[in-house]
Formats: sequence, structure tokens, C-alpha cells
Amino acid sequence: MKRLTPIDIFALGFMTFALFLGAGNVIFPPGAGLAAGANIWPTAFGFLITAVGLPLLTLIALARVGGGLAQLTAPLGGAAGVTLSVLVYLAIGPLFATPRTTVVSYEIGVLPFVSDSWQTLLGYSLIYFAAVIFLALKPGQLMDRVGKYITPVLLAGLVLLGLAALFLPAGDMQAASGQYRDAPMIQGFLQGYLTMDTLGALVYGIVITTAIRDRQVNSAPLITRYTVMAAVIAATGLSLVYLSLFYLGSTSGSLVEPGVNGGQILAAYVQYRFGTAGSALLALVIILACMTTAVGLLTACGEYFSKLLPLSYSAVVWLFGLFSMLVANQGLDSLISVSIPVLVGLYPLAIVLVCISLLGASWARPGNIMRPVMLVTLVFGVIDGLKAAGLISSAGAWLDALPLSDQSLGWLLPVLVTMLLAILVEYLRHGSLRR
Repeated sequence: MKRLTPIDIFALGFMTFALFLGAGNVIFPPGAGLAAGANIWPTAFGFLITAVGLPLLTLIALARVGGGLAQLTAPLGGAAGVTLSVLVYLAIGPLFATPRTTVVSYEIGVLPFVSDSWQTLLGYSLIYFAAVIFLALKPGQLMDRVGKYITPVLLAGLVLLGLAALFLPAGDMQAASGQYRDAPMIQGFLQGYLTMDTLGALVYGIVITTAIRDRQVNSAPLITRYTVMAAVIAATGLSLVYLSLFYLGSTSGSLVEPGVNGGQILAAYVQYRFGTAGSALLALVIILACMTTAVGLLTACGEYFSKLLPLSYSAVVWLFGLFSMLVANQGLDSLISVSIPVLVGLYPLAIVLVCISLLGASWARPGNIMRPVMLVTLVFGVIDGLKAAGLISSAGAWLDALPLSDQSLGWLLPVLVTMLLAILVEYLRHGSLRR
């Protein structure tokens, strides 16, 4: 029976780390750290819950069911499962996340050396997606190309940046601003939404299991074991990166104006501490981080939609790659402003799906519990999404009175109550929940 070597396991873990470490992972922690100031640690803790803990649980849930989102959504039924899967793949793929990797790498890595114009962005995006599509067209070689060659270079740059932030901070922590004064952990929790890592984990499961199977490992228990090991390696690396970027942001208040985004904070710190050479290093780190994420997202979309549609894998990669390039040329601020309402509405569905899948691993009829709970989650997710988009200011007095509703977390209590009621009804109907 074929097994992975220790080097292969670390390469798989490094590949998984690189797939996750993309645009949002780089720009949101410094921004949240700057706003949190002295409240950095509760903010970082909340951030790690949604940006590391939930993705780790998601990969474990996917490994348990075989590595694919289709298997995870199976208890919802055919149409509902496919609809949710398509929404997740489109949001994490060509509509938001993949284009965002392009614009973030451009604004942080390229703009310090060139003048900004739509022609420059277009030229960069052409080169960027040529490389991304080239790597994505050979999914069987991702472990070697990304895990063994690209990620070590990325890690070296991140280690240098993290050590500089820790031992050579730009200044002292300032007072927390805005809602980070009163509810820092909740703000960190919500900022973790914006990395899209839980949604990314839902689509990366198939990429990781495909990479394992391409090494002629066919044993289901071994595939599950190696996926979990890769997830733990990636989660450890991501946690260290996030904490260092939080600290960098919290101590860089003297370098930037309040309200700037994390990319601007990073660029200001590196220029202050290392000059032009540091800006070149940051450009390399950002471009590699964003590119590996884009490759993983494009690969995942290719794997899924080539099975769903009468299109080949390569055709989907080309189609989604070119579409993502067009979306990327709309600019970072517009992408973020459009993506936030969608993520606020979609993220609760992903969280509940993963949690119920893990809790109901041995349930005889998981669909009887999952369907009503996901329906309630959908209703509240749509309401929160509309509020985040500014289309409605209130969902009604009793809905607005729910705990944490002003933080886009009003869905928590209704979902928990619905789940407990669904479990009780299932138990009363059948006498047992277990197989």
C-alpha cells in the first residue's frame, strides 16, 4: 500500500498553507491590528477562530466524507446542495476571491515601483493570470511546484517580515478605535470572515485529496489522515503569520493615517524599516502568496465545474481565469465593498454546514436536522447581507433585539434553538439519532 514520505507530508502541508495564504490573509490582520491597538490579543483571538479554527474544522469534515463539498452538502438534497456548492465556488472563485488576489498583489507588490493606471493593472493582470493558468492546468504537479518550490521562498520572506515586526516595531501600541474598544473579540471574529478561509477550505478539500491520490495513495483512511496532517501544518503556519501581522499593524500607527487598509500599512512599515530592498521583498512575498491562492481556487473550480457542466477541466480553467482577470480590473476597493455583503450572508451557511457535519458524523438521518437549520441560517444570512449592503437598515424590532444582531451575528441564537428543536423532534420520532 502506497504511503507518503515525511517530505511529501510536509510538502502537502506547505502546499495547503500556501493555498490559504492569499490576499485577505495579508491585508486584514494589519488593518485589524491597527484599529485594535492595545486590544490586539482579544481581537487576534477572535480572528483566529474564523480564519484558522473554522478552516481547520472544515478540512477535517471534508476529509471525513471524502474530500469534496458535494459529499458534505449531500444531506441537504440534490438541488439545495448543488445550489449552495455553486454559490460557494463562484464567491471563492471568479466573482471575488480570485480577482482579489490579483488586485492586492498589484497594489502592494507592484504599485511602489510603477505609476498607477488602468493600463498598468491590465498589463500586470495579463502576466499574473498567464502564470496562474499555467500552474492550474497541471493539478497533479501542485504538490511539487507549490509545496516544494514556491512555498519555501514564501516562508523565508514571511519569517523575515515576522521577526522584523516582533523585534523592530515601528512604535508603541495606540488606543483601540471604534468598536474595537468595546467588542474586540467580536470584531476580530468578523474580520476573519473577510479572509474567506472557511469558504476556501470548502473548495480546497478536493485539491488536497487530489494531490494525495496523484501520489498513488488510494486508501481512504490514509487520505483522511494525510489531509488532517496537512491541515494542522497549515493552521500552525497561518496562526504565526496572523499574529505577527497583527502585531505589526498595532505598532505602526505612527506611519499611517487612521482608516487605511492593511496593504498600505504593510507597505509603509516595510519602506520605513527596510527601504526599497524591503519593498522588493514584500512584493515577492505578496505576489507569491496571492498567486498560489489563485492557483488553488482556479484548480478547485476546474475540478468541480468540469464534473457539473459539459466542459473539460482545462476549458473551465481558461474560462474562469479570463473572467477573473476582467473582474480584477475593477479595483480593490470596489471588490471589497461588493464582497462584504455576500460574505456576511454566505459565511453563516458555511459555518453551520461544517459544524453540523462534524456533530452529526454518526447520525442516522443528518438531513432531517441539517435542512431546517440551514433554512433558518439562510433567512438570517440574507437579512444580514442586505443590512451589510445598506439595502435595509432594520430587520424588525424583535430581530434587531437578538443578541449580537448589530454585529451581523444575530443568526447564532435562532440557529442554535432550531438545531436543538430539530434534534429533539428527530429523537422523539425515531427513538434514537444514531445509526
